[in-house]
Amino acid sequence: MSDSEKKDYTTGNENRAPSPFPQAFRDFMGSSWGPRAQGNLERAKVADFLPARHQAVGTLYPGERLVIPAGSYKQRSNDTDYRFRAHSAFAHLSGLGGEMEPDSVLVLEPVSNPEPGASTHRAVLYFQPRASRSSQQFYADSTYGEFWVGPRPSLAEMEAVTGLECAPIDTLADALAKDAGLVKLRVVSEADQSVLALVNEVRQQAGLPFGKDAEALDADFARDLSELRLTKDSFEIAELEHAVSVTKQGFEGILRNLPRAVNHRRGERVIEGAFGAVAREEGNGLGYETIAAAGNHANTLHWIDNDGQVRAGDMVLVDAGCEVDSLYTADITRTLPVDGRFTEAQKEVYNAVLEACEAALVAANQPGAIFHDLHEAAAKVLVKHLDAWGILPCSPEESLSRQGQQHRRWMPHGTSHHLGLDVHDCAQARREMYDGAKLEPGMCFTIEPGLYFREDDMLAPERFRGMGVRIEDDCVVRPDGKVERISEDIPRTVEDVEAWIERVQSA
Repeated sequence: MSDSEKKDYTTGNENRAPSPFPQAFRDFMGSSWGPRAQGNLERAKVADFLPARHQAVGTLYPGERLVIPAGSYKQRSNDTDYRFRAHSAFAHLSGLGGEMEPDSVLVLEPVSNPEPGASTHRAVLYFQPRASRSSQQFYADSTYGEFWVGPRPSLAEMEAVTGLECAPIDTLADALAKDAGLVKLRVVSEADQSVLALVNEVRQQAGLPFGKDAEALDADFARDLSELRLTKDSFEIAELEHAVSVTKQGFEGILRNLPRAVNHRRGERVIEGAFGAVAREEGNGLGYETIAAAGNHANTLHWIDNDGQVRAGDMVLVDAGCEVDSLYTADITRTLPVDGRFTEAQKEVYNAVLEACEAALVAANQPGAIFHDLHEAAAKVLVKHLDAWGILPCSPEESLSRQGQQHRRWMPHGTSHHLGLDVHDCAQARREMYDGAKLEPGMCFTIEPGLYFREDDMLAPERFRGMGVRIEDDCVVRPDGKVERISEDIPRTVEDVEAWIERVQSA
């Protein structure tokens, strides 16, 4: 069987396809279709923010061609794929969210001799526009065909929505090769291996560094794109606020289902499912895998098996976030009493963690505060309580010193991370731009101290063993420099959490 015959199959899978399409069928499928309905021509709100983002990165690389792929589908098993989710750098610079445009590529074309203050680059989005209904792609292509995945936008529709110049993806290779010997290329190398291979082919033919010799160039580019997101514009902050609002709805779905979780053999899955339903109904889905950790499972920091029972008298630690259609995600943790009321021992641990939360927020609002100050403030509070409980093997000062850190047996993780398109946003940024950086307007981050007492920890007070408590909120630095919790509306004190559970379950 020839390659051309194989391409005639409906799915590209020889074992599943019935037969090649005869010409009579092709002619018939391409005939007698009515006029297409007008697609979306409404300009997206994010389109107005894209030029400033392009300029911010373009000024770092004048005269260079910058290639930002969306990425492709990733195989789940056999011939099924995971839902598509674009690389975050592409989403940030194209404004495309949801599950839009796998295999697309945004190229920032350098402008020759731009005037001072003028755009350094021209943005062009290369994607697969919809095919005509007389083409075989219309009914035979399981990746792009309208019969399989629904109608795709035209070039004009995509330009109207994004405000970007658009071109068919099959013109990308020629565009990258243009003046390649005179123009350096950089690419987000991790996003799409086929695009990386194309860029390296162009580099090699033009006598530019390619392959391993270009890895440092591309790594610098990825780092700068990550650092570009350290401060958010007003569109991004609004999207994060929306994500937090949807996440609160998800937590209320959990509260309504707590009684059912107690009676289920895998109650943690009930909690996970209740949140996931809201995330998918009201947003794009989950920002990350939900942690629904009941009892001692809360002491496994990334417990995502969620296959345990939820027992009366225990607490359940839920770390979850909704990703909205723009792909911005919240990241909230609440530790909930399964029965709706905390025990005295649970309150003791919970209030220690809550005090650490408040101390971190106070530290964030000090003039000249740097990112690491938040962790230090929270750690001081937790160490104070660990010392009062008599379980530190040293003085509080020694534990807090770089040479000590004994308290990390019960608080092993950091207190804050940046938040945005990724739940751990800007992770490729340099340390001095992240942990050691001064808090600036537009920064969005979490505050999430915790205490974890494993049930087999013989140093922990017996009344605390098997308890894990984390409280996590999402924060933003406002234009006046004040740091605010954008998740303030999600109850967090003992009294408010208990009242919240009662209110939701009695509604």
